[in-house]
Amino acid sequence: MTKKRRNNGRNKHGRGHVKRVRCESSAIMVPKDKAIKRFIVRNIVDSSAIRDIQDACVYDGYALPKLYRKVYYSISAAIHSRIVRVRSRELRRSREPPRRFAGPKDK
Repeated sequence: MTKKRRNNGRNKHGRGHVKRVRCESSAIMVPKDKAIKRFIVRNIVDSSAIRDIQDACVYDGYALPKLYRKVYYSISAAIHSRIVRVRSRELRRSREPPRRFAGPKDK
């Protein structure tokens, strides 16, 4: 029988069992090595209140803390919410990582 993926859609190589994690959007349990992982970094304060807080701050150049969060998605939920896209048969074979998004340029 033909194989769709070289790693069978998992990153388990040599481990018999992998713990499961909760999908962020569908709350289904997914093996940790199969889940789509994303690291979200956000400001704790929304952008409209940042200036007010910095004006009221006693310390000069105080950097507001950020919120760091690792998020897991199941394959079906990630495709549905467009976190990952379906790739063609030829592109599935490509082993290079996708290009990184270049953030806004500071002036």
